[in-house]
Amino acid sequence: MLLIIDSQAVDNTCNAALTSKGFCRYKCTNGIKRHLAIDTLGFPFFTHCPPANVSDDQGLIEMLSQNIDYFRSKPVNIPKITILLDHGYHPAHLIQALKEVYPQIMTKIRFQLAPKPTRAEKEEQGQSGFVPIPIRWVYAFGGAKPYERSNAWVDRCKILVKNFERTLKNANTKLKLCFIRLLLRRLTTA
Repeated sequence: MLLIIDSQAVDNTCNAALTSKGFCRYKCTNGIKRHLAIDTLGFPFFTHCPPANVSDDQGLIEMLSQNIDYFRSKPVNIPKITILLDHGYHPAHLIQALKEVYPQIMTKIRFQLAPKPTRAEKEEQGQSGFVPIPIRWVYAFGGAKPYERSNAWVDRCKILVKNFERTLKNANTKLKLCFIRLLLRRLTTA
């Protein structure tokens, strides 16, 4: 099984409570971050919404810690779940922190950083600027990166274009409701 994990920073509106506000220096966003763990089709496995000032590593640790019962229930004799990360994450730090939460977790998951071509490798192939990395661009249905496609689905819900919620729990619930609605639509048209 392959899970792709990434985060998206979203602006808050004036309705947001002080506890749900944070500033992400990397994205220059005052709001929340939406952490999604999705499968190769772009459907969510886990979701988590912390303030935007929470690092990607810490957000991932919180998301997996909240769902640790899922990993505890997985038998050891099945293949490990591969979690594909971009270079904003630090696997060594993640492994150490997650082992404190559940010592046997690394028998059930493994982290993999998506390869990133160097400038020399790009020049060698006659490419420059943005180059899609095949392992992160798993093609399914529309051919788009599953994580970006999932964000596009979320952005179709007007209520999720910005964070209008007072609490982080409500923001996470709205995110889950958006995907439930999407899955129900898919089931009714099938």
